[in-house]
Amino acid sequence: MLNKAVIKNFGPLPNGEYQFAPGLNVVVGENGLGKSQLLKLLYSVLKVNSTTKEFTKSELQKAYADKLIGVLRPDALGRLVKRKQGRERCEVRVDTLDAALCSAFSFASQAKSEVQVDQAPTGTLNQAPAYIPTRELVTLCPWFGPLYDNYHLRFEESWRDTVSLLSAPSVKGPREKKAAALLQPLESAMGGRVVVDSGTGEFYLNIPGEGNVEMPLVAEGLRKLAMLARLISTGVLLDKGYLFWDEPETNLNPKLIKVLARSILTLCQQGIQVFIATHSYFLLKELDLLSQQIGVQQRLLSLVASGDGGAVTLQQADRLLDLETVVALDEELAQYDRELQGQAHG
Repeated sequence: MLNKAVIKNFGPLPNGEYQFAPGLNVVVGENGLGKSQLLKLLYSVLKVNSTTKEFTKSELQKAYADKLIGVLRPDALGRLVKRKQGRERCEVRVDTLDAALCSAFSFASQAKSEVQVDQAPTGTLNQAPAYIPTRELVTLCPWFGPLYDNYHLRFEESWRDTVSLLSAPSVKGPREKKAAALLQPLESAMGGRVVVDSGTGEFYLNIPGEGNVEMPLVAEGLRKLAMLARLISTGVLLDKGYLFWDEPETNLNPKLIKVLARSILTLCQQGIQVFIATHSYFLLKELDLLSQQIGVQQRLLSLVASGDGGAVTLQQADRLLDLETVVALDEELAQYDRELQGQAHG
């Protein structure tokens, strides 16, 4: 499990120590403050640590750089360094509960395609992390993988990683029964179960009484739930592991957001460490309430911009009420105040 990350001069993120819970971690803040960058940074490090076979510094310095460039898509690695006058250096340290998996690296603003490895992990991460972007990806299977591998495309590499995970075979035996229990609320919300044509690799939603419905004909919000369901059925999100999800609430109504929140926390109960970035106060509040009810440890990280457009600061807490600033809540209250003012003038 990720324990903490110490970050200096990475994009818009504030410098400091980011502490994580073993269960749920939620990042909130306005657009452009680094929520997605934080998720992608952590994902990139874990992905390299799960796929690298030999942990030599020379191999890792290229692997970390290639993954950061592939996932965040800068023109050069140094473009990820916080924008300041003159030469600057980015430093990243990621600590896990297992000391053998801790890693640290750094790179300068002039860097093109290599990092300096300051601490190399001595063990391999057993379970590859999963990253779900704001866009659904089930309609990209199975053609996206070969296209990405054979042509220069300006898509994030995390998309390629996730499509590969979605296309993996489903588990069977005792693990299949465990997956079925986790899938039940998702399949109830979708009105069917996700199936894959063994010949074409295309995804369908199998609806009782209607048969297979092509995924492009399914509502996009339900297709996002289908991605989560598929990652459970393949075993990626079944026993331990990591899930990074950017704005999971996109295209979901409040009823489905409640299903999503409970599914996320159920994954946490199974040993999955979850990281999400969200703008939805409804989702944020639902997760906070449920985490207290079912005993899932959570950590809230709020990225806050100063009123004069200055530096971004980091606020951290274990409960929503303990956060000093939640922009989503502030805007909802401001909207309510405007409504009351309008009624008074009316």
